[in-house]
Amino acid sequence: MGVQQLDNKAARRLFLDRHALAEQPVGPAKGDDLLALIHRLGFVQLDSINTVARAHDMILFSRRPSYRPSSLTRLYETQNALFEHWTHDAAMIPMDFYPHWNLRCRRDAAMLKARWRNWRRDGFEEKFEVVLQQVRDQGPCCSSDVGKDEKKTSGGWWDWHPSKTALEYLWRSGALAVTKRKGFQKHYDLSERVIDSALLDVGSHPDEATSVDWLCTAALERLGFATSGELAAFWATVTAKEAKDWCANKLAKGEVAEIDVIGDDGSVRRSFIHPDVADKAANIGDLPGRIRVLSPFDPALRDRKRAERLFGFRYRVEMFVPEPKRKYGYYVFPLMQRDRLIGRIDMKARRNDGTLNIRALWPERRTRWSAAKTTQLEAELSRVARFCGLDKVEFEPNWLRDPV
Repeated sequence: MGVQQLDNKAARRLFLDRHALAEQPVGPAKGDDLLALIHRLGFVQLDSINTVARAHDMILFSRRPSYRPSSLTRLYETQNALFEHWTHDAAMIPMDFYPHWNLRCRRDAAMLKARWRNWRRDGFEEKFEVVLQQVRDQGPCCSSDVGKDEKKTSGGWWDWHPSKTALEYLWRSGALAVTKRKGFQKHYDLSERVIDSALLDVGSHPDEATSVDWLCTAALERLGFATSGELAAFWATVTAKEAKDWCANKLAKGEVAEIDVIGDDGSVRRSFIHPDVADKAANIGDLPGRIRVLSPFDPALRDRKRAERLFGFRYRVEMFVPEPKRKYGYYVFPLMQRDRLIGRIDMKARRNDGTLNIRALWPERRTRWSAAKTTQLEAELSRVARFCGLDKVEFEPNWLRDPV
């Protein structure tokens, strides 16, 4: 029997369903309900850019418009239901996943020590015990609290002084935990003061093989279908070889199946899927017609190549591109409607006068932009403005551009 195929429409809908974008954007968004959403996504990426709202807040708002940032803060700082660490980037992660981050901490410890030695951060290892003792004695601290006698220059990541580097290393390797953010600056404390003792107990930590199995299984559940490389990239902890071996082992046991996923351009990509998932994909109904603004770091878009294959949507962040060379703008938000990415919008919150300023919108080439779409967009932008505490939406002249 040949390998089953998943047509492009079904693939898009399955992928969006796994990312909580296939249902109506309604429902409660605090406490256990918000935690359940983050569980479903796996993690929420953190980002400091606040052009409109920060990435983690936009990610949650796009799925639950009743969401407010204070609800995430309570889960993190008060209820201890989340912890901060790295996947492909800094992220908020459900606390009950913490035992499997023991593997990440061990791997980061080895990787960062070697990498940071090569980045001219000599002396940071000598500061480990000094920094730990300061945290023990003085309680939670941030990077500006340590190494006050050390030379500091511009404050960029490339100019970290040894104590700041030690602080970050001790967090990434597990000795410290981030207990809160204030003004988006991390505050660190001893892990035993932040993480439940049962989760920290070395004797109960899963072994490496168990964590690799959990990480690959959890990634496939959240992606719907994936290549071994995509499974490895999801948490950015499992190696490419480990993911490839996991897929081969599960395939031999009949616990996963191969499937050919059809791309937007008709191309075929061999992937892995849990055996019952393809049939479920065929039963996902029409997606909501409401236009939604997505964060550039939305989990559905994090893998830019995957998004391009599935949706024909090529997206690149241009914040590091010199302005004259930008195709769109500094921080451009993708627009979704039903199971398609229909455009991208350049907008900025002018907090001094309470305005969401719309600079430009570029529809995708296959999107026919109509007066009805403009009305739908205005409704969504009004919701975004209210979420950001802004009073009005203002469109600049010639805001509707031709597809590029």
